[in-house]
Amino acid sequence: MIYCCEEHVDLALDMVVDEFETFPVLSKVTGDNLSTGCEYCQNRAVYIVANK
Repeated sequence: MIYCCEEHVDLALDMVVDEFETFPVLSKVTGDNLSTGCEYCQNRAVYIVANK
C-alpha cells in the first residue's frame, strides 16, 4: 500500500504494477489517514494505491 499525493499518483501506480504484476487499486484517503504524508514528498497524501 502506497500513500501518495496527486503529483505522484502515476509513480505509485507504476510501482504497484512493476512490483506485483497486477492491476492496482486506487482509492481516496479518508478517515484516520487524512494527515498521512506522501511517500515520495512532504505533501499530504490524497490517494492510496494498493495491489488488492
